[in-house]
Amino acid sequence: MTTLRNSVHLIGRLGNDPEMKNYGNDRTMARFSLATNEYFRNHEGKQMQETQWHNVVAWGKTAEIAEKILKKGKETAIMGKLINRSWEDDNGLKHYITEVVASEIVVFGKES
Repeated sequence: MTTLRNSVHLIGRLGNDPEMKNYGNDRTMARFSLATNEYFRNHEGKQMQETQWHNVVAWGKTAEIAEKILKKGKETAIMGKLINRSWEDDNGLKHYITEVVASEIVVFGKES
């Protein structure tokens, strides 16, 4: 059961190519967004679609793989965990963000 603690599994489409950053000689990070869609019928019976956008980060080898295989629009599965963090900007305003830290990435369909 410990593998279920803070475990996230998403399938969606990439909103952008991964943005890569290097921290020192040995720390690489990839950042990208993933859109997931939910389909349902409203109270009038009309089919509706709701899109949720997820902020995703990957580190190390996972980030390097993301850079090679992920492209905007590709259908992708992500497995990872949720993190929450905050920071203060130059004006003293506090910002909050929730991100998925990806540990595994799978791209569906043919490589192009």
